[in-house]
Amino acid sequence: MQSEIVWMIIGMGVATYIPRMLPFVLFRGKELPEFLQGVLKNVPYATLGALIFPGILFIHEDIWYGILGAAVAIFISFIGANVIVVVLGSIAVLSLYSFFI
Repeated sequence: MQSEIVWMIIGMGVATYIPRMLPFVLFRGKELPEFLQGVLKNVPYATLGALIFPGILFIHEDIWYGILGAAVAIFISFIGANVIVVVLGSIAVLSLYSFFI
């Protein structure tokens, strides 16, 4: 039983290492086209949005709970606040919303 867990951990490590290592090996010393570089620069933002957006809509029975929290977070971050301030501001507004609704 214990050796199966160790082999599983080793296998997961190899499975996550290979996709990270392959681009460095395959593209060493090569310049990617400008268009492809532009597309790849947007991948983290698109992935983050794809992970967060469903959570906004399905976080609570009341859909406005998620929408209000996201709107407050977007507004506070848009005015240039620190990430901690954004999180605490959203928590505060949603706490007030939960208290009064």
